[in-house]
Amino acid sequence: MDLDLFIHGIIIGLTLAVPVGPISLVCIHRTVAAGRLHGIVSGLGVASADTLYAAVAFLGLTAVSGLIISHQTLFRLLAGIALILVGIQVFRSVPAAVTAGDGQEPYLQDYLSLFAIAGANPLTIIFFITILPGFGVVAQGATLIAAVPVVAGIFIGSAVWWIILCGSLGAVRSRLSTGNLRQINRISGILIAGFGAGMLILLLAAPGLLR
Repeated sequence: MDLDLFIHGIIIGLTLAVPVGPISLVCIHRTVAAGRLHGIVSGLGVASADTLYAAVAFLGLTAVSGLIISHQTLFRLLAGIALILVGIQVFRSVPAAVTAGDGQEPYLQDYLSLFAIAGANPLTIIFFITILPGFGVVAQGATLIAAVPVVAGIFIGSAVWWIILCGSLGAVRSRLSTGNLRQINRISGILIAGFGAGMLILLLAAPGLLR
């Protein structure tokens, strides 16, 4: 494995994961409400979606990437609606008293739900198409062998961030009261739904959207 490409992949994964957005808020909410492992598993769903898009961009799968980009309005519409619904659910959720144990939601549901939301954002593949050349990585015509270290690094970089973020929050979770959790739910719900509404507003304002 090319160590240099692997390190570049880690940096790219961190660059994509670190900025706080609606998906980060969902992971934070799940960590605080249900436990660090639920947040980490949710974050791994995001990392998996990012890695899938990275593989598509790196291997130059023009048919797939072209399909995603050409239908990006639909994908962004679905993502915006999903974020609004998640935000409403988070806002209305009534927190139980914090215990040492984790919540009862299935981990597979945590993983798949965040994978779907992250995967519905076509801007991610545009991000990779744009940033890969900037890191000295030539995506077009790359072979599967050449793609492995970069794509693996992107997953590792993203996954490490979610483990650090959710693990740190999980460590202080037991110190939060039910009142604190309720305020966190309200603020997170408003912000998550706000991100989703913002996506829909931008779509409606985009020229040619209704043609």
